[in-house]
Amino acid sequence: MSGTISMDRIERFGLADRIITIGFWINAVLMVMKLLAGYFGDSEAVFADGIESASDFIAIVSTFVALKIGRKPFDKEHPYGHGKAESISAILVSLIIFGAGAGILYKAVRTITAGAYPEPHLIAVAAAFATIIIKESLYRFTHRVSVKLESPAVEAIARDHRKDALTSIATLIGVGGAYCGISFLDPMAAALTSLFIFHIGWVTFRSAICDLMDSQVPGNVLASITSIAEAVPGVDCVHEVRGRRSGQYLIVDLKLEMDPNMTVKQSHEIATQVKRMIFMKISNIGDVMIHINPSREQHEDLIRL
Repeated sequence: MSGTISMDRIERFGLADRIITIGFWINAVLMVMKLLAGYFGDSEAVFADGIESASDFIAIVSTFVALKIGRKPFDKEHPYGHGKAESISAILVSLIIFGAGAGILYKAVRTITAGAYPEPHLIAVAAAFATIIIKESLYRFTHRVSVKLESPAVEAIARDHRKDALTSIATLIGVGGAYCGISFLDPMAAALTSLFIFHIGWVTFRSAICDLMDSQVPGNVLASITSIAEAVPGVDCVHEVRGRRSGQYLIVDLKLEMDPNMTVKQSHEIATQVKRMIFMKISNIGDVMIHINPSREQHEDLIRL
């Protein structure tokens, strides 16, 4: 059994590594392409898009480091593992996104107030169009993997790809309109791009904060855990179930009601079977802590929080 869990763990982290690596190199190519196209094509919107892509490098590197830290097994100083490093990384990614948005907005407003609008070239239009296609495809691929892994760090990268695709739509409208003679659309598109960036940054930040604050996991997950536990012979019912996220994994607390006439050994064996079945059926469970209550008897739940 332990070999299966270990192999699954290796596969999960290996897949996350591949996603981060793919995103890193695609972002590298797009960053260079947009910076060159924006500079030589006289497009403030496309160049701003390139600057924003440069911030993605920092985000991806920080995520990669977080995944390396988060995959370390538990130790004496970190008895619940190192998974929270992913949520910390997601917060860092969100702050980088906020910073990129603020820089783009500042430059766009300054251009609009000055009234000196550049006239972009076709190469800038082509760069914006290519970015939309590539980034939306990369988002869909990365998002599917993040759902499979339930990784906040990989999902933060997926949202960053979607942010790039959306901002490039605004960039294309702006640079395309400016190319056709409506010059003010280019800096206006850059300003609109910053609003998309702020929104994505906020969603990423809020999600990471919820994980760090140990927000309850989705109800459908808790319902599945309850069904698995109650299907094990000897479990009368699940009195309470709660969970919290630690990186790609969930840590679950269960209170089970069993026959009060059971021996300690019998109840322990049933609890072990419950834990084993949950591990088998839900791949991203990191640990299950079980408390046993006697069925059909009054008992007091003591908690200090």
